[in-house]
Amino acid sequence: MTPPLRGCGTALVTPFTADGALDEAALRRFVEWQVTEGIHFVVPCGSTGEAVTMTPDEQRRVVEITVDQVKGRVPVVAGAGSNDTKKAIAASRMMREAGATHLLHVSPMYNKPPQRGIIAHFKAIAAEAGLPIVVYNVPGRTGSNIEAKTTLTLAELPGIVAIKEASGNLAQVHEILLHRPAHFTVLSGDDSLALAMMAAGAEGVISVTSNATPRAMAQLCDRLAAHDLAGARALHLALLPWMEAAFCEPNPIPAKAACAMLGHMQNALRLPLVPLSADKESVVRGALAAAGTRT
Repeated sequence: MTPPLRGCGTALVTPFTADGALDEAALRRFVEWQVTEGIHFVVPCGSTGEAVTMTPDEQRRVVEITVDQVKGRVPVVAGAGSNDTKKAIAASRMMREAGATHLLHVSPMYNKPPQRGIIAHFKAIAAEAGLPIVVYNVPGRTGSNIEAKTTLTLAELPGIVAIKEASGNLAQVHEILLHRPAHFTVLSGDDSLALAMMAAGAEGVISVTSNATPRAMAQLCDRLAAHDLAGARALHLALLPWMEAAFCEPNPIPAKAACAMLGHMQNALRLPLVPLSADKESVVRGALAAAGTRT
C-alpha cells in the first residue's frame, strides 16, 4: 500500500528557455534543490507548471526528468487533469508510464458538470488510472466547487486517496475532516490556509510558495506534525508576506519571477502568461527577503 502524502509538496514551476523550450537542465537542478531542501513531495505538471501550454510529450518529459532526479526519495504527484474524461484517463496512463507515484486530477473546468457528473468523472478515472489519485478542488480556476458531500463520496472510491482543497471555504474543509474515512488525506491548496487547515487536522499542503522557500514551508509542516503550534505560527507569519506576494499577479507569474530572482531558472513563461510587471518586482523581492531568502 502506498504511504499517505504528508507535509509540503511543491507545485513545481516549469523552467523554459528564452525561446520557450523546456529547460531540462534547469528542471533537474531545481528538482534536486527542492529535495535537498527537505520538501516532502513534488507535483509537476499542474497549473503552476503551465501544463496547459505544454504538449503531452512535453508533460511526459517533465515527469520523466522529475522521477529520474528524485530517485525515489520523495513521491512524485503528476498532474493529469482534463475536462475530457477520456483525455484524463489517457494522461493518467502516460504519467504512470513516466514513473509518477500519484496523480493529481483537477475537477473538470469550463464545462462545469453537476456534482453527479464530477463523481462519474473521477470514478471513471480511478477505474483506469492504476495510481493513487489526489482530487483537486479549485473553484477559482474551474468555475465549480466540489461540495463536501461529493468529496466524501469520492473518498470511498478505490484509488482516490486525497484531496487538494483550494476552495478557501474552511467550513467545507472542516466538514470533510470531520467525516472522512481514516485512509483519506486532506491537503491545503492555499498556502495562507495551510496553518489553519493543518491545525484542524489536515496532513499538509501542496504549495506554490515553496518553489522559492521549500525549507521553510517543509519546516512549517514538520512543526505542525510535531504539535509545535507556536513554532509553526512563527514560520507562517514570517512567510505571510511572500504567501501574499506570490499571488500579486496570477499564478505562476510571481513564483516564476521569484525563482528567476533566486537564480534557479529564466523568467520565461508561455503565452498567454507574461512576466511579472515591473512595479511588482520590488514587492516580490521584499517578500522573499522577509522570508529569509537572498535575491
